[in-house]
Amino acid sequence: MYIAKQQKIRIKLCAYDHRILNISCDKIIANIKQLDEESYSLVPLPTKRRIFCVLRSPHVNKDAREHFEIRTHQRLIDIYKPSTNVIDSLLKIDLPAGVDVEIKL
Repeated sequence: MYIAKQQKIRIKLCAYDHRILNISCDKIIANIKQLDEESYSLVPLPTKRRIFCVLRSPHVNKDAREHFEIRTHQRLIDIYKPSTNVIDSLLKIDLPAGVDVEIKL
């Protein structure tokens, strides 16, 4: 038996600053609601932490170390049954700098 695959758009947003990421998600959702599309979902993904250990002194004091971390925040937006207007508006939307966007159809 053949089951038809439901068409959807998946938007993955990544940023180091969670405030900029939330602003970007709000802009995308406001744009979707403006075009009368109500079938979407916003999923917060787990934050990735990358920790780097660096020696404070290059020659002696091996025990003196500093730890730095970079946190990558991620959100996932699924749009179910998108229209062509939604696709065109998503390509033209202006998002803040520092947000990585991946759009899959």
